[in-house]
Amino acid sequence: FAQKYHTSMKYVGSIRKELGIRTVFNILGPLTNPASPKHHLLGVYDRSLVEPVAQVLMKLGSESGMVVYGNDKLDEISLSASTTVCEYRDGWLKTYEISPEQFGFERCTKDDLKGGTPEENADITRQILRGEIRGHMRNTVLMNAGAAIYIGGKAESLADGISEAAGLIDSGKAYSVLENFVELSNK
Repeated sequence: FAQKYHTSMKYVGSIRKELGIRTVFNILGPLTNPASPKHHLLGVYDRSLVEPVAQVLMKLGSESGMVVYGNDKLDEISLSASTTVCEYRDGWLKTYEISPEQFGFERCTKDDLKGGTPEENADITRQILRGEIRGHMRNTVLMNAGAAIYIGGKAESLADGISEAAGLIDSGKAYSVLENFVELSNK
C-alpha cells in the first residue's frame, strides 16, 4: 500500500524487508500520510512511542486521535493484554490503560487471534463482517473499530463506539461497505 500511494516510501520498502526488524520507517509512513487525515487511530510497535507519536500527530494538525500499544507487543488494541492508549483532542493529551474486561470482553491469548495466509485472513474478515464469526476475533475488531468510530467523532465514548461497531456488523452495513470498497479498488 505505502509504496503505491506514498511514492517516497517505495525507495525504502526493499531495505525494510531486508532488515527484517521494525524501524523508524514503520512510523514515518503513517505520520506522513499524503491523505492528511484529521483523525488518527495508530498502533505502534513499542510502548515508548505512544506519547511521542501522539505529540507529533498533534503538531502535524491532527484534530483527534489515539495512539495505541497492546501490552502483549501488538500494534493495536488487544484482547490478550491491556492496551496503552495516548488519546488527544482539542489541545489536550492523556495516556491511560484499557483492558478487554472494561468493555465486557473476555481476555484471550495471542494464539486465539492468529490468522493465516492473506487469503485466509481476507476470508476471516469477510466472515466477521457478515456476522458469521463471534468471539475473540470479532471482539478485537469491535474494540479497534469502536476506537476509530469514537476518534472520528461518531460516538461519545469508546464504549459507545464499540456498540456502534457491533450494530454496523449485525445490520450487514459493515460488510456492504467492504464489498463496495473491494469493487471500487478493483476498477
